[in-house]
Amino acid sequence: MTEKLYEKDAYQVSFEAAVLQCREKKRNQTDTEVLYEIELDRTCFYPEGGGQPADNGTLADVEVLDVQEEDGIIWHTCTKPLKEGSMAKGSIDWKRRFTHMQQHTGEHIISGIICGKYGCHNIGFHMGKEAVTIDFDKLLSEEEVKTAEHLANEKVMENVETKAWYPLDYELCELNYRSKKEIQGAVRIVEIPGADICACCGTHVKRTGEVGPLKVTGLEHYKNGVRLTLLIGWQALLDYEKKHENIRRICGLLSVKPEDCAQGVERLLKTAEDWKGQAVALRGEKLMRRVSEIAEGTPFCMMAEEGLNAVEVRRLADALMKKADMAVVLNGSDSQGYQYVIASLKEDVTAFGKEFNRALNGKGGGKNPMIQGAVSATMEEITRFFKTKERNFS
Repeated sequence: MTEKLYEKDAYQVSFEAAVLQCREKKRNQTDTEVLYEIELDRTCFYPEGGGQPADNGTLADVEVLDVQEEDGIIWHTCTKPLKEGSMAKGSIDWKRRFTHMQQHTGEHIISGIICGKYGCHNIGFHMGKEAVTIDFDKLLSEEEVKTAEHLANEKVMENVETKAWYPLDYELCELNYRSKKEIQGAVRIVEIPGADICACCGTHVKRTGEVGPLKVTGLEHYKNGVRLTLLIGWQALLDYEKKHENIRRICGLLSVKPEDCAQGVERLLKTAEDWKGQAVALRGEKLMRRVSEIAEGTPFCMMAEEGLNAVEVRRLADALMKKADMAVVLNGSDSQGYQYVIASLKEDVTAFGKEFNRALNGKGGGKNPMIQGAVSATMEEITRFFKTKERNFS
């Protein structure tokens, strides 16, 4: 059994230990680098578990890439071997550890509050590089989550002490604590007075004030409950800095105060929508003028445009087929492909469309007098196809 120094003092960053075993790590077929797993008699390195990633750092100046616990033994995955029986000095990556301590303590605070206040259970927890996610087995409203977030930040600002200990069996029986799974053997309890009491093997800050700000950035349905996405501590501060800079730049572009940013964007969108409507109307007038120049009874007419919407394409085809026996409207480009509408009040466009799709690998369909679809052929190929068919039109 490896002595777990991190349980006694999560703030200890260096230590010295005896190397008990050193073995080559089993490799996958795709692995090219040889790694080694090292067992020590004691360690400050936290092994991955309970939703918390493993610590990184160095062991006798050798890089520690991963740490895992197996049957009470903590194995340190290193880039080089260490001599069995030797003494090795270890140092953990403190910035990484402290971030995990902030996140894990913050998770306890909000999970304890949500479970206690809304009668649900925490069924999943993961610390990612970008954010923390917590899964609950009950649906929660945005207002409920907002309330829990506010209470959690109040607990952070209270700066209460975080307690961690192994209670005796009779003491454990008297505790009303949370646990995500059945635990064999001794149970380690972590308590944040007024927020949470939970079985946990992770590392935590001494006082809640060290957690820093806690912000819920996502709420989504997950299985039969919800998944929360949170930013805690430094992650929340860095996210705030990034968003604050974005808001500052947007307000500068819109010439509005930060508190009026949303209204400024809404006005800009309204203006853009108005201009878009005017552009569509002008484009429609231009297209109709082109249609008016076509003589009635024209055997075949094809118009190719770019940037039309689906309604405009159909409207143009409808106007064209009143002038031509066979009307074709294409919308797109050679690089992006073309939407098409084929329309006729005299010809069987359903049968014609099937032939068109077969010849140019198109997709679509419909029924007389108008069909529509898409084709990835070039304009030259499309034009060549219709030239071979023009003489068939009345």
